Amino acid sequence: MKYVLALDQGTTSSRAILFDEHGAVAGKAYQEFRQIYPKAGWVEHDPKDILGSQVGVIAEALVRAGATADDVAAVGVSNQRETTLVWDARTGRPVCNAIVWQCRRTADMCDRLRAEGLDKMIYQKTGLVADAYFSATKIRWILQNVEGAAEAARAGRLRFGTVDTYLMYCLSGGRIYATDYTNAARTMLFNIHTLKWDDDLLSLFGIPRSMLPEVYPSGHFFGETDAAYVGKKLKICAAVGDQQAALYGHLCTKKGDIKNTYGTGCFLLMNTGEEAVQSKNGLITTLAAGSGERPDYVLEGSVFVGGAVVQWLRDEVKLISSAAESEDMALRVPSSDGVYVVPAFTGLGAPYWDARARGTIVGITRGTRREHIVRASLEGIAYQVADIVRAMSLDAGVDIRSLRVDGGASANNFLMGFQADILNCSVVRPAILDTTALGAAYLAGIAAGIWSGEGELRANNAAERTFSPTIEGEERAALLAGWHAAVKSSRIN
Repeated sequence: MKYVLALDQGTTSSRAILFDEHGAVAGKAYQEFRQIYPKAGWVEHDPKDILGSQVGVIAEALVRAGATADDVAAVGVSNQRETTLVWDARTGRPVCNAIVWQCRRTADMCDRLRAEGLDKMIYQKTGLVADAYFSATKIRWILQNVEGAAEAARAGRLRFGTVDTYLMYCLSGGRIYATDYTNAARTMLFNIHTLKWDDDLLSLFGIPRSMLPEVYPSGHFFGETDAAYVGKKLKICAAVGDQQAALYGHLCTKKGDIKNTYGTGCFLLMNTGEEAVQSKNGLITTLAAGSGERPDYVLEGSVFVGGAVVQWLRDEVKLISSAAESEDMALRVPSSDGVYVVPAFTGLGAPYWDARARGTIVGITRGTRREHIVRASLEGIAYQVADIVRAMSLDAGVDIRSLRVDGGASANNFLMGFQADILNCSVVRPAILDTTALGAAYLAGIAAGIWSGEGELRANNAAERTFSPTIEGEERAALLAGWHAAVKSSRIN
């Protein structure tokens, strides 16, 4: 039996998952790595932690599957998007830590872009809002603040990459310097209509073209890894941003298909086919994963802090001892008793795009217990998703009646049930929750000829459980009104 190896490099952990020819998980391994917070609102990763954790889990996944590198037919890479790495082309050494997508250090730069009216040009070309979330301002910050970086960039010695590019570059011994459409589309430098790096945007941010990788479809033969890692060279046949990978993992390849991933953040994507829908409600337009030369378009809304609020409950405020405990604790009380938690730890994403909003708890009384705060924290995830669903429904002109879900927090039955209640639609959870890795594996397997196409894969797309709404409209409206009042309290300006 041949396997497809998916390398799923996320914000807080790295995974390696082996999928068999039926799309079933044969073996997997997982490793968390360090989060670095140099200042309030700043988030970094050590590039050695990214690479080391990802390489470290490959051998373990093979052992768990009872397989060897000889059994691996193809590798697919999925990755946290927008996170920015810059390294020296001569040595391969990063010039500084990776600046993570959550980092807000360039919020002032984005304010200036909006004040000068440049956000309109950026949106027309990239489908993105001018926000610190994306890569361009992070690259600009590095060139302005890392000693010698600007000079090295002008001399053509620096390379920029999102995490997929950095991993493929390192794993191939520097022979692969490339990315895919889905990652390029998140940099604020790539024109999603011409499918090329945009000269106007490169000039605006002062970034030389020599810093940027070549761009290909997500399902594509990128090259081979160095044999030093697993004893033989492996073919990398897919690279894809994590959220588009999850969309593909659900086989949401038709216009109107929609999914939400509950990871560190939450990411709601709708396939809009050949139409690049322009949002009037704070969403962004981006590119979908695929193997063709012309990808579909996607509407996307992003929640900066989703499942990360559970980590906060566990690690920072220590109200729970494990993520799994959050569900049990939430169910110990019949409601959150008027408490709302707005987890705007790094600002608010869609549809607000407020970089200065901060985490807020409202409605506390003398009777408030930790169970209420835990329950309200989980509800805060669902409320943020509901805000995006409403915006997406307005932009696309459709009523959303079913939401496909994945990601770690989607295993929480309380959260999924409350999500169905607050959305008033069904929430469908698949049998395989590692949908991001599955999407990368599907793309790589098709590119390598293991599967003939999407039609052969649809039999794997089984639902494990469907959640239906259980509350009435009046109760739903009251809960949402309380949430929107809490959001208003979190916004400083």
